[in-house]
Amino acid sequence: MTTPRSTTTGARTPVQLAALIVGVVFLLVGVLGFIPGVTTNYGSLGFAGHMSEALLLGLFQVSVLHNIVHLLFGVAGVALARTPGSARTYLIGGGVVYAVLWIYGLVIDHDGPANFVPVNDADNWLHLVLAVGMIGLGVALGRRPVRT
Repeated sequence: MTTPRSTTTGARTPVQLAALIVGVVFLLVGVLGFIPGVTTNYGSLGFAGHMSEALLLGLFQVSVLHNIVHLLFGVAGVALARTPGSARTYLIGGGVVYAVLWIYGLVIDHDGPANFVPVNDADNWLHLVLAVGMIGLGVALGRRPVRT
């Protein structure tokens, strides 16, 4: 019988490593969203809403709320990377959340009050890539070993 490795033994499964890396990247992005220079138009960084003209890397529209969401996704990724099952759930569940955000970004008026996160076209494309990537990693790496 094959037992999945966990962080308690010091070795991580591929799905755990993927969840950890994704979580750390989200933490990094969340922090970078609060750094002037990395985030252009930093003076217009609002708490929420489409009025925030702050752009992470000059491309992705962000707000304080948007950055906090990135930080929370990062904390969740690091925490859920502790076991293979929770790492798989994080990747697939997070991917589904990003798929919903992608659809949300497509249907809302970017200049209207429904754009409270806020998102722009660059965010929409990134959300699609994140959805496909996270779900793909969770499915591909989260498969349980075949028992013979």
